[in-house]
Amino acid sequence: MGPHADLGQTVHMTLYNQLNDALIPHGFILRGGFRLKDNDQEEWGLDGQTLILIGNAGPAFFRHFAAEQPDAPHPMDAWTRQVLSGFADIFGATALFPFEGPPYYPFQQWAQRCEPVYPSPIGPLIHPKFGLWHAYRGAFLFDRPLCLPTKETAPSPCESCIDRPCLSSCPAEAFAKGNYDVPACADYLKSPQGDDCMKLGCRARRACPVGQKYVYGPDQAHFHMQKFLASNG
Repeated sequence: MGPHADLGQTVHMTLYNQLNDALIPHGFILRGGFRLKDNDQEEWGLDGQTLILIGNAGPAFFRHFAAEQPDAPHPMDAWTRQVLSGFADIFGATALFPFEGPPYYPFQQWAQRCEPVYPSPIGPLIHPKFGLWHAYRGAFLFDRPLCLPTKETAPSPCESCIDRPCLSSCPAEAFAKGNYDVPACADYLKSPQGDDCMKLGCRARRACPVGQKYVYGPDQAHFHMQKFLASNG
């Protein structure tokens, strides 16, 4: 490999870093990426070579969204599309979103190829640093190969969690039968007893000891609980 190849990798890594630096002031962070294989392109209908995942962790994302949220039926999706589509144009990428479809893009599958996240006992992917307080908001598809950071490796924090308080702390016992009982959860949230979960967020999620400094604030938690209840109540 000659010096020109090394320079090309440096330029591409700089693009990755520049993209991350551009998104952080809006509450987004890059969550890694991967090179697409031929079967990936065929399975997902993607015409590109590199996919970079974009998400958030902790309360920073919601602060930016709350200050600028549009008057739209799905304001968070609308704001996310507006911001990320603008940066996709600047950086020469195609923006993809988890709320587009059907068919929907497999963001959870992509996430597990980008970073060490694992299904938690209550469903959402758990991150060894962020715990359950993170999300995936979009992805950028590039038509050329880019140099990407090496995927971090770490075991699931759930493997060493003996007590698993997430499964026993739900007041609606929505996880008692081994699966998430969505109707039971929604019915509880609509009752007077569900006020704590509505205002502060899912009690089972809050019981997880991992990533406690990234816990969503009350405004963010209440926003998401309202959206959940509107979709499942």
